[in-house]
Amino acid sequence: MASNAMGATGGTAPQSVENITRIAQNYEYNSSVPLRYWLRTAATLLREARIYEREGHDEQAYLILFRHAQLILVHLSKHPDTKKNEDDRKALVAAEKEVEKNLSKLEILRPRINKRYERYTQLMRERESRKQPSRAKVVAEPREQVQDPALSGVAEPLEAGENRDLAVQLAQSELNRRATVRDSKGLSGPSAEELETRRAAGVWGDWDQSIKSDPRASDLDLSRRVQNIRSNFDHTTQHYGQRAGEFEVPSSATSAYKYPTVPRQKPLEHTASPGQIAILDKNAQRHAPPILPAKEHLGPSRASIISNSAKDVAPARPAKVSPAPALPAKLQPSEETSATRSDLDPSSYTFKPSAYLENGTPLRSVFLPANLRSRFLSLAAPNTRANLETCGILCGTLVSNALFISKLVIPEQTATSDTCETVNESALFDYCDSEDLMTLGWIHTHPSQTCFMSSRDLHTHCGYQVMLPESIAIVCAPSKNPDWGVFRLTDPPGLKTVLNCNQTGLFHPHAEENIYTGALRPGHVFEVSGLEFQTVDLRPDPFKN
Repeated sequence: MASNAMGATGGTAPQSVENITRIAQNYEYNSSVPLRYWLRTAATLLREARIYEREGHDEQAYLILFRHAQLILVHLSKHPDTKKNEDDRKALVAAEKEVEKNLSKLEILRPRINKRYERYTQLMRERESRKQPSRAKVVAEPREQVQDPALSGVAEPLEAGENRDLAVQLAQSELNRRATVRDSKGLSGPSAEELETRRAAGVWGDWDQSIKSDPRASDLDLSRRVQNIRSNFDHTTQHYGQRAGEFEVPSSATSAYKYPTVPRQKPLEHTASPGQIAILDKNAQRHAPPILPAKEHLGPSRASIISNSAKDVAPARPAKVSPAPALPAKLQPSEETSATRSDLDPSSYTFKPSAYLENGTPLRSVFLPANLRSRFLSLAAPNTRANLETCGILCGTLVSNALFISKLVIPEQTATSDTCETVNESALFDYCDSEDLMTLGWIHTHPSQTCFMSSRDLHTHCGYQVMLPESIAIVCAPSKNPDWGVFRLTDPPGLKTVLNCNQTGLFHPHAEENIYTGALRPGHVFEVSGLEFQTVDLRPDPFKN
């Protein structure tokens, strides 16, 4: 959902706030998806918005903050689970408080975005007026667009497949910077001992006093809060598209399937400095699917292009007949790459979408550490020998409009030969929150089965992909050939088919055949060497390898 209709590519014409709000509301809402998943989606949206703000992308940040507010106030406030689960109700109240705080951000971003858009349109009118009347209107090239100071700061668009080395360097530099900031603010997260003591604490322990115990009083309080915040939201958006309360998306029939739980993320406080990035409308992408790159073609490293500055060397002493001066000495590879690594700025680059959903929606690139699978399989080895599945959570972050997997989290779990379920999820939630991590997918073993997505796997992954379209499922079948694969649900028809499926059996058929597809190239996932990641095992000691 977070990246739906947001194909930021850099160099594209600035957008108006009116167009951004229209794109922000172009997503599918399904009330049959449990509220806890939608709240997890809302928290992920806030994390992305903070990163886009910090990297200087005003338009993308505005789009996501607007979408977050519209999701909470228009849809989730009416979700049927608000009347069934007290924890969900408390989480919704917290999400509404975030909306209330973010309304001021929208007010700050809006005039900046409009100023840049108006300046752009003015420049285009002046440019056209200087042309001959008979000539057709031509859109300015990206270099022309950014020559004016009012339009400067647009990030350089990069092809993910041709700039893998640069991607790794950008990610490592930014992750190290963020870790330093967290440590300096005392936000390094709980220790292993603290995580152990929190296993039975419950997810919403700090919110016990936020809502009265009387359900009727809670309903009244929730209704008043929604009305108050919505009135402010309506005032913010009344000049740009329809009012918030007028947007209703038909929901599908309620599904009886009980989805496995995945990490819920609580919003974390974070400040960011805004800027700008361009946004492509989802509908504009449908007619232009990407050209498939040559198989595993690795273009020249962008890092070496940035840092390649030759050292001046004095010419050789002339002989009686003066020869040509000697060629400058070449830099060693280590000098080329290390010279700029610490100076890389994520706001200077944006990775273009590398693939598209079947409906035309662009997908941001996901970078997967090449040695993550081997590490996971070593942790899963005892279970694999016992013919038991093992699962892990793929966590990471957003850098320069691409997603990087930086943590492999092994949650406490129960398993059979064909299933794996997480338990004591509060420790997993605490860890993801403390590290400000996004959940980018999951990985699990098939000890005796082949490499495929079972019916249970499809339902599990549906919960991830509803929250983040780029989410991936990695299946490891060490005794089979092929022994691994990276998958996602098709959309359409896979995502809706699984969402509306009422069957709960371990292996059951679906009406559609092309339910899922591979996500490695030519998909949106790139396996890269040199991308560092950490492994966090939250299982009790007897189960650790």
